[in-house]
Amino acid sequence: MELQHINVKLYLRDPQAVKLEVLVPVFHEWIQNQVCQELLIDVADYRHVHAGPGVVLVGHQADYSVDNTDNRLGIRYNRKAALEGSNRDRFSQALRAALQACRRLESDEKLGGALRFNRRDLKLFVNDRMLAPNSGRLADSVQAEFRDFFTGAFGDSEFEMKFQSDPRSLFGVEVRSAKPLELDGVLARLT
Repeated sequence: MELQHINVKLYLRDPQAVKLEVLVPVFHEWIQNQVCQELLIDVADYRHVHAGPGVVLVGHQADYSVDNTDNRLGIRYNRKAALEGSNRDRFSQALRAALQACRRLESDEKLGGALRFNRRDLKLFVNDRMLAPNSGRLADSVQAEFRDFFTGAFGDSEFEMKFQSDPRSLFGVEVRSAKPLELDGVLARLT
């Protein structure tokens, strides 16, 4: 099955320390400098929405956000435009984009080190219910492909995968690494 519209969410280590309002000017700077591979267009502030999208950096091909969906704060990469290649290529592109955004946020001096990611938990999911309805059958058919991808991306770190079972949720998998991931190593393996 060809999966498109891949999303990756990396969770924050200490979400209580984060003040989302500081992200608005940071994301505006990303637009001004076009720091991502995708064309960046605007910033939307949804901090008022409980367990919602937070602060969104809107792009043409993809959006970046620091969101609180499911009451878990993290950075989310949302690929909107279709990509050529295999599922593995699309998984790699989405994880790479999310990790690069993570690194950019962690090193931004204006944020004063407030955004730190836990480097163990992530979620990879498909933002297209028609293409990928959340069912056990779909999970069974792609489980080996997901395991193979994460084995390659994580190197020697063991990990656990847990597929979402609620049919109302987007199809995806939550992944927990046995040890904190080294961003540079994962990025190198994704190239």
